[in-house]
Amino acid sequence: MKVLMKSVDMICLSSREGEIRPLKFRIQESNGEFRIVKIDRVISKKEEKTAGNRMLVFTVQSVMDGVERIYEMKYEIQTTRWYLYKL
Repeated sequence: MKVLMKSVDMICLSSREGEIRPLKFRIQESNGEFRIVKIDRVISKKEEKTAGNRMLVFTVQSVMDGVERIYEMKYEIQTTRWYLYKL
């Protein structure tokens, strides 16, 4: 997997218990166009601390350009920002 750490716009679902589940995100590609990617399945979720920042790391699966891909999304708890971390 290639490390990207690109900021994305995310639509997610939050349960009554406070659990977050990502549904789909929008990313700006190198040519300036936006691409929307639907998350088909959340494979795993873990919490990590990087440089003192708490982050939730989601391993997810989607179909991109007709190919099924597994990648990682990160949610920075303190700033409430989402990132496409590894692709």
